[in-house]
Amino acid sequence: MTHKIAVIGGTGPQGRGLAYRLAMAGHTVTIGSRDAARAAEKSAEIAAKIGGAATIGGAENSVAAATSDVVLLAVPWDGHAALVTSLASELRGKTVISCVNPLGFDQDGPYGLTLQESAAEEAQRIVPDAAVVGSFHHVAALSLWKNEGPLSHEDILVCGDNPQAKDLVMDLAAAVTGKRGIDAGALRLARQLEPLTAVLININKNYKTRSGLAITGVGGHA
Repeated sequence: MTHKIAVIGGTGPQGRGLAYRLAMAGHTVTIGSRDAARAAEKSAEIAAKIGGAATIGGAENSVAAATSDVVLLAVPWDGHAALVTSLASELRGKTVISCVNPLGFDQDGPYGLTLQESAAEEAQRIVPDAAVVGSFHHVAALSLWKNEGPLSHEDILVCGDNPQAKDLVMDLAAAVTGKRGIDAGALRLARQLEPLTAVLININKNYKTRSGLAITGVGGHA
C-alpha cells in the first residue's frame, strides 16, 4: 500500500535521505519547509537522483502536512514544540512519525538530553488526536542518501501506542532496509531510543564509519 507522506524538515540531511527512500519505494512524498522554494529545490534534487516516475514535490510545512496522510518529523530538537504546535490542526487524525533526537553537544561530543518526556511524547501531548510513532532515529543520513540498495544489515525500531499506526510504520521501514520494522514497544520507549543516537554518532567518529542497529534473535519481520 502506498501513502501520501509529508517529510517536515526534508531539506535537512536526515529528512532528505528518508524522503529519497520513501519516494523510491513508490510513495507520494512532499518535502516540507518553512521556505516553499527551498522545499521545491530539494524535491527536484531527489527526483533527479531517482529518475523515472518518482512522485515527489515541495511545499511550505502546513501545506505539505495538510495534503498528506502520514507526516514524518525530521526536524531539530530546538524549536520542536513550537513547530508541532503550529501544525497541530494539520496533524490531527494522522499518523505522525517522529525521528527527532533531543541531543546536546559539548567538548566531549554528543549526549542525550535529560528530559521529562521524549520528542515523540511531546508531539503526542501537543496533538493528542494524532497517532504519534517514534522511528527511524538511528539510520545515518549519509547511508540513506549514498548507499545503493536496501540497508539490509540494519533494523528499524518502532515504538508507539496506536497499533494501527505502528503497523503502518513497520511496513514503511521496508523502504529503508528491505524488511519490516521491529516493534520496540510503547511510545514511552522513545525516551530510550532517541538518546541512543548519540552513542552511534560517537561510534561513527571513533571508527570512521556509518554505524547502525541490528537486532538478533527476532524472526518474522522480513
